[in-house]
Amino acid sequence: MQKHKLILLSLFLLISIAGCKNPETTFQVETLQYSRDAYGEKLYGFWLGQCIANWTGLITEMDKIGIPTKEGKGEGFYTREDWGKPDQPNIWGSNNYSPIIDFIFAKEDSIWGADDDTDIEYIYQELLLKHQTTQLSPEQIRQGWLDHILEEEENYLWVSNQQAFDLMRKGILPPQTSDPTLNSQFEMIDAQLTTEIFGLFAPGRPDIALEMAHLPIRTTAQENAAWISEFYVIMYSLAGLETAHPSLKEKTKWMAMEARKRLPEDSYSAKMFDFVKGNYEAGLPWEATRDALHEKYQILQEDGYDLATREEYCHGCAAAGINFGASIISLLYGEGDLKETIKIGALCGWDSDNPTATWGGMLGFMYGKEGVEKAFGRKFSNKFWIHRTRKGFPNDGIDTFENMADKGLQILDRVMQERMGGKLENGVWSVEKSALQIIPAK
Repeated sequence: MQKHKLILLSLFLLISIAGCKNPETTFQVETLQYSRDAYGEKLYGFWLGQCIANWTGLITEMDKIGIPTKEGKGEGFYTREDWGKPDQPNIWGSNNYSPIIDFIFAKEDSIWGADDDTDIEYIYQELLLKHQTTQLSPEQIRQGWLDHILEEEENYLWVSNQQAFDLMRKGILPPQTSDPTLNSQFEMIDAQLTTEIFGLFAPGRPDIALEMAHLPIRTTAQENAAWISEFYVIMYSLAGLETAHPSLKEKTKWMAMEARKRLPEDSYSAKMFDFVKGNYEAGLPWEATRDALHEKYQILQEDGYDLATREEYCHGCAAAGINFGASIISLLYGEGDLKETIKIGALCGWDSDNPTATWGGMLGFMYGKEGVEKAFGRKFSNKFWIHRTRKGFPNDGIDTFENMADKGLQILDRVMQERMGGKLENGVWSVEKSALQIIPAK
């Protein structure tokens, strides 16, 4: 059995590439094969990596946002010297989860609590299974939100998610729930943390992943906020490709450059990406790039970025843009290293649990369950409590990563069969060649 599993693992995403001497170029995938068992192990790694990164990022969430709030919070930024420093009196955070900035783990006999970075993705996965579909309808999304989101004052929704939910309760359907005339917070971060998972359901086919994620993204986002969310969906889809890159550093950089093609050239999101990338390639420390990002966009408001002036958004600390810039810092400077990426994301500032969760989930998928455990040198709890933040699920909301990965596999099976023309034989999916092409958003 163990030998069989090793054989399957070796088959995972075995890809032959035609005419691809330079991995930076667009290529044709001739044959895509992957082991279903191995993909499940990677889906487990996604949920585990996302939870580790989410809870670590919560320590510094909204702590350092550059421009101070009326209460004087958010001033200044952290540096690498603040990681693990004992007795830090300056941590504010939103919930004071830890007296020091360090990794937060659920012990083997404990449980991971859901948060807004994991729970809506959980809902979308459940809805795809419930309705046996690869494309959720406006009615299915609305009813899913109403069925599983609390109506109490503490419902773990903020900014655009909250406004969209209020609109749904009035009978309004997506994508009208992100219409700027109805939802004034359509430029906030929300869709970035609820839709990345669609990329994992269409490995190597970002075009299909974007179709699946189109309406969920536009449940809460428009314009730059939507394009940034699509950037992440593309990254997750490309994470499923086995390429010729010699390291995760090179592969994640290539993935980012491919996803960058989705951002319209005149958008502030594209210019933010290019700015961070330029500083990274110039050899500046990540702290210097973060400080320069803050000055360029929050202080000087260049490239048409004006969200920092909107005081009701805590000077844009939950905006899609500035958090996208911070996420690209942690991605590029993290260079494919799971722990380093999470560290930089947590220290970068703003809504820090969001970028950490995004890259923790993606790298957790690329590492797989065993790779995540090896990176941290320990075992983790496999239990997940969705009812910490949501409602209406069986078993009092207690699930396991094994079960959540299996649900993801069932959706993958449907996508492979119905959307990708795949064939399953001896536990290995085979998919005919397809062009990898990222079309710019309009």
